[in-house]
Amino acid sequence: MMGADKGSTAALDGRGLRIGIVQARFNQGITDALAAACRAELAALGVAEGDIVLEQVPGALEVPLALQALAQTERFDALIALGCVIRGETYHFELVCNESAAGITRVALEHHIPVANAILTVENLAQAVARQDDKARDAARVAVEMAHLLRRHPPG
Repeated sequence: MMGADKGSTAALDGRGLRIGIVQARFNQGITDALAAACRAELAALGVAEGDIVLEQVPGALEVPLALQALAQTERFDALIALGCVIRGETYHFELVCNESAAGITRVALEHHIPVANAILTVENLAQAVARQDDKARDAARVAVEMAHLLRRHPPG
């Protein structure tokens, strides 16, 4: 929901964090904008450019496997999923949205790593353009905040 109250948190500090980003290429104009806004927000939060790894995959269904590969390296404090699924004329939209989201959640829970899901699921291109920057910035902030939370509460 546009303009939703997301609450507030203490100032976020991304210094020293390593962040992995997986970007789906499908709808690349949107996903490139997501990646640019996400990287800009991570930089604003203090995450060093050298501590950000960006991998691209064909589409949203491939994102969870790439996230899993990054998580298995144990080199990252948090991961970010970027993509854009625009509703078409078939049921394929629901399958892609549901399966990619479920896969992303499984990676986070199985590997005990924060994964910010910024895969846009929209009705049309105009909705994607309207949401791309805010969603990407939110994902960067979620990744940093949750990385700190898990540092305070490591698996034990």
